Amino acid sequence: MKRAPRVAVDIGGTFTDLVYLDEAGGTGTGKALTTPHRFADAVMQVLSEADLAGVEFLAHGTTVIINALTERRGARTALLTTRGFRDVLEIQKANRPDLYNLLYRKPEPFVPRRLRLEATERMNHKGEELVPLDEEDVRLAVEAARRQGAEAVAICFLHSYANPAHERQAAEIIRELWPEAVVTVSHQLTGEWREYDRTSTAVLDAYVKPIAGRYLAELTERLEAAGVSRRSAFAMQSNGGVTRFEVAAEAPIHLVESGPVGGVIGAAAIGELIGEPDLITLDIGGTTAKASLIERGRLRVAGDYFIERTPTTAGYPIKIPVVDIVEIGAGGGSIAWFDPAGALKVGPRSAGADPGPACYGRGGSEPTVTDANVVAGRIDPDYFLGGRLRLQADRARAALQPIVERLGVGLEEAALGLIRIANANMIHLLRLVSVRRGKDVREFSLVAYGGGGAMHATALARELRIRRVIVPPNPGHFSAWGMLMADLRHDLVQTRFVRLDAVSIEELRRLWAELEGRLGATFAEEGVGEVVFSRAADMRYAGQEHAVQVPLPDLDGSEPEFWAEVERRFHEHHERLYGFRLASPCEFVNFRLTGLARVRKPSLRPLPPGGGLEQARKGTRMVHFDEVGRHPTPILERDLLGPDAVVQGPAVVEEPAACTVVFPDQTLRVDRFGNLIVETEVP
Repeated sequence: MKRAPRVAVDIGGTFTDLVYLDEAGGTGTGKALTTPHRFADAVMQVLSEADLAGVEFLAHGTTVIINALTERRGARTALLTTRGFRDVLEIQKANRPDLYNLLYRKPEPFVPRRLRLEATERMNHKGEELVPLDEEDVRLAVEAARRQGAEAVAICFLHSYANPAHERQAAEIIRELWPEAVVTVSHQLTGEWREYDRTSTAVLDAYVKPIAGRYLAELTERLEAAGVSRRSAFAMQSNGGVTRFEVAAEAPIHLVESGPVGGVIGAAAIGELIGEPDLITLDIGGTTAKASLIERGRLRVAGDYFIERTPTTAGYPIKIPVVDIVEIGAGGGSIAWFDPAGALKVGPRSAGADPGPACYGRGGSEPTVTDANVVAGRIDPDYFLGGRLRLQADRARAALQPIVERLGVGLEEAALGLIRIANANMIHLLRLVSVRRGKDVREFSLVAYGGGGAMHATALARELRIRRVIVPPNPGHFSAWGMLMADLRHDLVQTRFVRLDAVSIEELRRLWAELEGRLGATFAEEGVGEVVFSRAADMRYAGQEHAVQVPLPDLDGSEPEFWAEVERRFHEHHERLYGFRLASPCEFVNFRLTGLARVRKPSLRPLPPGGGLEQARKGTRMVHFDEVGRHPTPILERDLLGPDAVVQGPAVVEEPAACTVVFPDQTLRVDRFGNLIVETEVP
């Protein structure tokens, strides 16, 4: 076992993945079934495959936060808000997604009305105090919350983004009267306007804070027992950066998309390495499929994120910076079922890790996408996870039997039908991040990873006329690998409405200096001194509702040049997004500051010369390629394919945690870094 100075662990819905770098710069991997009822067990199990004695950096992506939210397993939470605003969570917004659905129901608030408590106070939008905080109201609220068994309190007062004094005052009172309570204060999470979004963010953070704190504390203790210092343990954040466990525990809502972000970061790094700046990522795991857009080499970090949002439900807003990832319930464990009209559906319910797909032999009996791929010959039951988990093909066939009987089709046809439906769901996903945003999907390459990404991506590329699919090394562990590419990162946003012609560059310098001081203090807590800052602003034409995020130029130039460049960038971004520009005055809405502290990253080394088709060939088996039909197909071992190897489909390229399906009309080549490039001829 080699010493591993740099380690990353990613908890997925089905598997927990490990990637580590040894002292010689080589990469090692590990995988274990996720333990949903005690996530730390799977983390420690997979870490046992590396020597942790010399770990200098451990990055951890976790699903603890998103699972606690979606499964409603968080703490009983009370909300303290401005008198008259207790029903903000109930009223929500008027922009419902399913306008003509007469049966539409609003999402149910995480805090019941009896725990939504009020205090007399008022700030205006400029941060001026209109009504002082009534401290007796806060004390009465504490008594009511304790009496009803609350464990956490979220504080969100009106316009606290402009002046947080009353929130600070209330938090001090609560901590003094009720020291064991967990308290979330909205202005510490976001300095942006929009009351419902801010209230929702504060409530969801408080709701998960106790469970996150317990989990991170337990994991820290177990890591220290294994030889990993708490100063070396970092959590992957939704903004694409990492932070120390103790900082993450203070605002755990920043971990809501902790795991999937790593893969998007890794994809951007691969794209930069091979000269592919425009990418769509496709991460297919056991439970979900996730996609993101990388344009000109840049990840899109959105300021508005929603959980449980669908075309017919509004979901719950979280106003924090999150790498823009769209997710659907379509993974290897997604279960096939019939709706009341008799139509076959796939997902979003998943067999997960326990019991898992029927072919796992762990008690699952319902048909899943993995079972269908086994029946179609795309997965070798004896080589799943490199042979560590032997799949039971007879159980896969038995699970599909109800579909065979109900539809009156053959077993293989039933499996292909299930795969087609899963693929249709994934095509919709890819269109959501491209066509729905005015992007031509054909102008992007598709980076496929996760246990099922390479198996489905080539079919999706044929359907969408995407010319190139890129399968990076170790795709089944790729999100964990991407975490090793992440820097320490923190973001601040401050709402301030001001016309460009009503603010000076000196005022901006003072604002940035204040924000940089706040971010610098956060990095100092983590023991980081050297920080690189980048600035952006949300801008709009005066009188508009929605704003466009614009990177700002340096403040070092002359004032006329600075303002001219700001206007030029805004008009350009607005036109690119909406297709037009106006001659109207422009204004700032939000100022955004990002701080990065660089960390040492792994590098992809060129493959050594050697290898070829003959050495890589393991045999032949019949594989069904849907409308292309069944073909005797060469089965190749990925590790034995050398650089510049070229494979004309049909073929299946296997590796321990994934397999790449190459259709008869596709060509695969191996680049010098070991990426599999599958190209489709597009007319």
